[in-house]
Amino acid sequence: MTLSAGAPLALVPLVVVAALLVGLLWPAARAMPVAWLAAAIVAFLAWEMPATWILAASVDGAMAAVEILWIVFGALVLLYTLMNSGAVDRINAGFASISDDRRVQVVLLGFFLATFIEGVAGFGTPAAVVAPLLLALGFPALAAVVAALIGHAVATVFGAVGTPVIVGFQQPLAAVSESITAGGFESVGTYATAAGAWSAVFNGLLGTLMPMVAVGMVVYYFGEPEADDRSLSALWAVAPLCLFAGVAFAVPYVAVAWLIGPELPSLIAAMVGGAVVVAALKAGYLLPEDEWEFPPREEWPDHWVGTIEPGGRSTDDEAAADATMDGPSMSLFRAWSPYLVLVVLLVGTRVVTPVATFLQEGPGMELAWDGIAGTTISGTIGWAYVPGTWLLVSALLAVPIFGMGRGDVTDAWREGAEKIVSPAIALMFVIAMVEVMLQTASHPGATADGSMIVVLASATASLLGGAYPFFAPVVGTLGAFIAGSITVSNITFAAFQFEVAQEIGVSTQLLVGAQTIGASIGNTIAIHNVIAALATVGLVGKTGRVVRLNLIPVAYYLVVGGLATSAFVYVLFPTTF
Repeated sequence: MTLSAGAPLALVPLVVVAALLVGLLWPAARAMPVAWLAAAIVAFLAWEMPATWILAASVDGAMAAVEILWIVFGALVLLYTLMNSGAVDRINAGFASISDDRRVQVVLLGFFLATFIEGVAGFGTPAAVVAPLLLALGFPALAAVVAALIGHAVATVFGAVGTPVIVGFQQPLAAVSESITAGGFESVGTYATAAGAWSAVFNGLLGTLMPMVAVGMVVYYFGEPEADDRSLSALWAVAPLCLFAGVAFAVPYVAVAWLIGPELPSLIAAMVGGAVVVAALKAGYLLPEDEWEFPPREEWPDHWVGTIEPGGRSTDDEAAADATMDGPSMSLFRAWSPYLVLVVLLVGTRVVTPVATFLQEGPGMELAWDGIAGTTISGTIGWAYVPGTWLLVSALLAVPIFGMGRGDVTDAWREGAEKIVSPAIALMFVIAMVEVMLQTASHPGATADGSMIVVLASATASLLGGAYPFFAPVVGTLGAFIAGSITVSNITFAAFQFEVAQEIGVSTQLLVGAQTIGASIGNTIAIHNVIAALATVGLVGKTGRVVRLNLIPVAYYLVVGGLATSAFVYVLFPTTF
């Protein structure tokens, strides 16, 4: 199949997703099976992908979905455990000691806590943890999801201890290793580290404004229910705090990427920046004079909330709402301790190499299916390594910490299980669709110029020529949007960005680095990331609304990121390899 003929056909599944989810506001559980079917039909008819390969790719996607559902389940169980113990009441009081202002809480939790968790764990964990915590603090469910998704975006570049660069760059760029060594680099690894450092520069510059973007989205869309009354006036009072927070994060973020490497920029930036901002707030600096709050609960539109009430629990279990223990008298350290345990567990299982290696490669540590349906496609479920396991371990350790009774513990696990049912179908089909699109040119005898995703990207580059650097981030967004992972986006397109850079005569490092601009912000609209976050706050079926709202920060990132990329490759650093 020729590139010109394949590109429009490769667009079909994405058009179906956009039309059903964003246009018609179908729930994802209804729309994604249709999108998967569209991808399967196009793959079978246009790419001549055998039915067994379509089946194998879909099964691989379903196995990946199980890992994500495991994370969501763990996040829900931990949240309900803290609710039933009374710890959430104490956490509320703890934040009130800094500020009850919802704008300040977006900065502290929606940005710094989310970026920290992204730096440690990645793979959808931040939204799954932070969104329900914001909900428990009294945020509307929709606002909690939007804030958590936007807040963690800049940290995804080096999320999960550098995986998007260490794996996402090195694996595909091995195919162009001769060109890399000819350019003066010792190895693909050293080149990937250098490209990752430029990624930090791009995203550090753009990310400086992300706390302000997150707060602006919350105050504009959730300040007043009626569209005619919406205003950004509440943003300006906290603009200095937002800018200070962005700079406090960006400086160590860029410095660590250049001086140490790709493993720790997001983690250290969140810790250092968060500590600086909290210290400033406690010293009385940057606090807004007037406290900002959401409208009264009775004025909220139905689509703001789901089956879990803000500051409470499932509407089906309101009778159990009074089942708290010693929340008001509980120490703040004790209330936070399960999350502190979670951080220690996540850091230990990712930073301590022997532990991380055992959990990923040890006997019984993953469920694997090699050669699915007689193909070369293999699927794995790394149950021991994924954050879901450590979320559940944290929930179990919380039981003796809080002295909880069997009834409260049982309720927490039951509620978590009930909330995971609805998003399961949507997740299974969306990732199955992605895998079909990624595998369309991998079967024996494939004659296409590349998979659906590669054909789409190639068509974009051939049409744009020298203007391509401005649009380079869009390619990263495309990969992250459909795959839900900056790592997958980088694996799919990093080598392509390298080759396009050589073809049009610009810096390969800068164009590969620009790949992460789009891939990072693409996580805010990635379908299965959105579905997973919505599931943790009981707001299943609102995927289209979240995607439409988050297109605003996506537009900012792509436009400014495209201008920055063009300026870097043509004006500021035109001689960089």
